Amino acid sequence: MSKSAPGVRYAEIYRETSETRIQVVVDLDGGTRRDISTGIPFFDHMLMQLAFHGQIDLGLSAEGDLEIDDHHTVEDCGIVLGQAIAQALDQDTPIVRYGSNHTPMDEALVLAVVDISGRGVLGYNVEFNRDKLGGLSTECVREFFRALTTHANITVHLHKIAGENDHHVCEAIFKAFGRALSQATRTTERRGSTSTKGKRD
Repeated sequence: MSKSAPGVRYAEIYRETSETRIQVVVDLDGGTRRDISTGIPFFDHMLMQLAFHGQIDLGLSAEGDLEIDDHHTVEDCGIVLGQAIAQALDQDTPIVRYGSNHTPMDEALVLAVVDISGRGVLGYNVEFNRDKLGGLSTECVREFFRALTTHANITVHLHKIAGENDHHVCEAIFKAFGRALSQATRTTERRGSTSTKGKRD
């Protein structure tokens, strides 16, 4: 089957700037293939969780100016992944549109809500105790999701309900988002648009 054929929800995006070089491949109907390398091992682990629990195939390679810090790399990964999700979502394919869940990770609990709305909005209510998790700055978690939602044109709410261990909280965020994205992007037999306006935007 051609990757550009109707009904194939697949995208490849390459973006290069003076700060980063990033390539992303997404198949929303995959779920078995994950090849991720950003130069930030903890971030790789989080993206693996997102893809696994989101039941998507994800290839992501990034080279960034990590000698400065992780901000550009993490944010730009969000930009390109968001662009790939937007490209893979065909307006003509009926989808559920909404997804939400509470995801635990030991003592941590996170609520994630996704609306494939056509509008990039992030509601983020998460506080961390530590500045870094491995090589990932905790402040960059928000920057990643802000960039992703903006460029995917989706509405996302992420709220920490409970949690003391920052690793557990962060992992719950990525798992919860993946699960909510999977729910929201599932195809449906519903006829017509998922918006009373006739299109998602």
